[in-house]
Amino acid sequence: MSELLSRHRAVMPSWLPLYYDSPLEITSGKGARVTDADGNTYLDFFTGIVTNMLGYDVAEVREAVERQLAKGVVHTSTLYLIRNQVELAERIAGLSGIPDAKVFFTNSGTEANETALLLATFARGSDEVLAMRGSYHGRSFGTVAVTGNRAWKNSSLSPLNVHYLHGTDHAAPAFRRMSDREYVEACVADLRDVLDTAAPGVACLIAEPIQGVGGFAMPPDGLYAAYKEVLDEHGILFVSDEVQTGWGRTGTSFFGIGNHGVTPDAMTFAKGLGNGFAVGGVVARGDLMDRLGALGVATFGGNPVAMAAAGATLDYVLEHDLQGNARRQGSLIMEGLKALTALPSVKDVRGKGLMFAVEMSDPATGAPAPALAGRVQEETRERGLLVGKGGVHGNVLRMAPPLTLSQEEAVEGRDVLLDAVHAVNDGA
Repeated sequence: MSELLSRHRAVMPSWLPLYYDSPLEITSGKGARVTDADGNTYLDFFTGIVTNMLGYDVAEVREAVERQLAKGVVHTSTLYLIRNQVELAERIAGLSGIPDAKVFFTNSGTEANETALLLATFARGSDEVLAMRGSYHGRSFGTVAVTGNRAWKNSSLSPLNVHYLHGTDHAAPAFRRMSDREYVEACVADLRDVLDTAAPGVACLIAEPIQGVGGFAMPPDGLYAAYKEVLDEHGILFVSDEVQTGWGRTGTSFFGIGNHGVTPDAMTFAKGLGNGFAVGGVVARGDLMDRLGALGVATFGGNPVAMAAAGATLDYVLEHDLQGNARRQGSLIMEGLKALTALPSVKDVRGKGLMFAVEMSDPATGAPAPALAGRVQEETRERGLLVGKGGVHGNVLRMAPPLTLSQEEAVEGRDVLLDAVHAVNDGA
C-alpha cells in the first residue's frame, strides 16, 4: 500500500470509493492526457467524472482565471453585482430555449438539483416527485431521495414522496421483445397508472436524458416528449438533469433533452461547464424561478473566478464546434465498439456522441458481471487508458473523453478498449 493511500484511508470516509487495485494519483495533464505520480501517462476517457470537458491545461480557461485573480477579487457574494455572472447567465438563458429564462448559480450538480426540487415543490405545493429507475441526482438528503440506484442511496428517509418510472429498462424481461414505439407506449401507460395512484398535485418529473452513474443507460428518443404530454395534462413540471449531458456532449443536441424534442420547465447543469472549476446551476422559466417567497443566496455559487472559467469554457465549446466534434469522434468510436456485442461477456454497447458505454455480463449466465468490468478497467489502465465504471450493478464501463478529442486519440482509445475487453473475455 502506498504512503498516500494509507493516509487517505486513515482520514477519509470508508464510503469514498477509489478506482483500481492500486489507486493512482494524477499529478499533471495536458490536452487529453494525464500523468500520475509514478510518471505513467494515460489517455483520459473519463475526465474527472465527465468534468474536464476541454481536457487539461487549456490556455484560454487558465488565462481567463488568471485575469480575474490579477484583479484581486476571488469572492464578493451575490449581495453585490458580479458582471461576468450576469453575462454568463444571459448566455445560458438564451441557449436553453426556455422562455423568459432566469439562472441561479451553485457550486455543484447536487446543489443545482436541490434548487430545482425546491422550485418545483414550492410552485406546486406538493412533496410528490416522479423520478426514473436507475437514476442518480446527487449525494444530499433531497437528491438521494430521488436517486433510483441503490448503490448510491444511503437512506430510505426522505423529504419527498417519490414514484419511480420506467424508461431505461427496455432490456428487462417485461419489455425486451417490444419495439421502441411499443416500449414508449408501455412506459406512458405506466406513468398514467402511477399518477392515478399518487396524491393529486405531483410537483415534477426529474430525469437525466442519459443516466450518468446509471451506466449511460438511456430511453428511446422521444420518450420524454411522450411523458411531457401527460405531465402537461396535470400541470406537472419537468426538470431535465443536464449535469452530464449538457454543452454538446451527446453530439446531436446542445442539451441532452433536445434529442427528445422537449423544452423543459427547468434544467440543471454543472461538471463540464467549469472545465474543472466548481460551477453548477439551474436555468428555469422566470415565473418559476421568481416564485420563491423567502430570500436565498449561494455564498460561493457564481463567484467571479468560477464565472471566468465557465465563460471561457463556453466560448471554447461554441467557437470550436465541439458538439460537432463529439458527434464525429463518437461515431468513429461507436462504429468500432459495436463489434464487441458478439462476445459472450458483453451484453450491450451504447452511447451518444462522446458519452458511450460497454456493459459486461457473465458469459455463462448472462447476469451482470461487475468483476469483469473491474478487470477491464485494470487492463485499460495497464495499456495507458483511463475509463470509468457505473450501472445499477456496477458492471458498465463508461467513457466521456474531452470534447476536444482528436481523431487520432479517438482511434487510439477505441483500440485500447477493444483489446482490453477481448483480453478479459478470453480469460473469463
